[in-house]
Amino acid sequence: MKEKKIKRTNKQRFMIFLRILLIFILLIAIISCIGAIATMASVKMNSNFISTIKSVEYENQLVPEKDEKGYTTFVTDDDFKILQLTDVHIGGGWMSKSKDTKAINAVAAMVTAEKPDLVIATGDVAYPVPFQAGTFNNKNGAKLFAQLMEQLGVYWCVAFGNHDTEAYSYFSRSYISEFYENEDFKYCLFEAGDESIDGYGNYAINVKNTKGEITQSLFVLDTGSYVDNDYFGIMWKYDTIHENQVQWYENTLNEFKDMNNGKMPKSLAFFHIPVWQYRDAFYEYVDNSMSDTENVQYNYGKAGESGSVVYTSVYDHGFFDKAEELGSTTAMFCGHDHYNHFSLNYKGIDLNYSYSIDYLAYPGISKEGTQRGCTVITVKPDGTHNNKLESYYQEKYESVNPKEDVTMQTLDTTSYEAD
Repeated sequence: MKEKKIKRTNKQRFMIFLRILLIFILLIAIISCIGAIATMASVKMNSNFISTIKSVEYENQLVPEKDEKGYTTFVTDDDFKILQLTDVHIGGGWMSKSKDTKAINAVAAMVTAEKPDLVIATGDVAYPVPFQAGTFNNKNGAKLFAQLMEQLGVYWCVAFGNHDTEAYSYFSRSYISEFYENEDFKYCLFEAGDESIDGYGNYAINVKNTKGEITQSLFVLDTGSYVDNDYFGIMWKYDTIHENQVQWYENTLNEFKDMNNGKMPKSLAFFHIPVWQYRDAFYEYVDNSMSDTENVQYNYGKAGESGSVVYTSVYDHGFFDKAEELGSTTAMFCGHDHYNHFSLNYKGIDLNYSYSIDYLAYPGISKEGTQRGCTVITVKPDGTHNNKLESYYQEKYESVNPKEDVTMQTLDTTSYEAD
């Protein structure tokens, strides 16, 4: 007996295709719902963990105020202590829950021990990369970090990094700026800044003595994310400080000079992506057999990134040149390249990388420890400063949870260290 072949009409084929498509959409919806629920639970667990952390105990905590020009100002005749954190990389999703806990644990331990007057996070607080974090929600990372800093009771501010607001993440830089400016945050000093210039979070904080003199100005700048149609950052085409930001920096410094009875104050600059001169200085040093040159003097640290080593923008809109010209800014501090933690003086300005926090972004980095820590910056009453890298894996940093076991790895062959 012969089997009859079933002939399907175009309508039947379409209905089969439609059923398969609907099943696929339903599966995606179910998976998304499960992921969203798991993410909410993960964020809640880390939020509960943060609520158990004790506030930092100060003998006499400096309290900033707005001066007559509207600038946030600390007043002291003593040393002023800044703690730079960078690349905290809180994923804020169900896939990153345990690594987020470790990052929170590390930040809390270092801030508690150092008792800084101000914490400056130089970018990539959040890391909403879905295949590592399990979410597109970049507000989760910002919320957890803000909750942590408010729980610690320490004055803090941030500079945006390229990962804080990805093209595919839920919330824009404008939205996250409004979030950080929330009046409910008692200790957050972030300002969205002048809307007429590029970026969000271009602002300055002053340190004055009791005579009313500005002893140090702290500039926080937005180095943007990606350029040249590299919307998702897969080609590593990074942005940098733009010309109108440079003009704002110059104008603000000149305003501070006028406020300071004609004396240009000393200043420090904080941002995420290194400016081009970090690369110039590094390769001039390398090309001279890891020895000082007329332009470059080695301060401390190592370069641990491979490939280009210094991952900056191909564009240079003159921020470093303007800083050199004005003679105010004596040091710049960045993050971005997690394995770099070197400092070079280039044409009279210190170019510094900090230790990073990252447990999430780089493959395997959660099991490595040489690069993890912070930078402690001490500003003196005379406007001078010194800065020191501090490893997280020191006894003085007592964490709430036990610290993870890590390998204190030797960085690759591009590394260098003073004899």
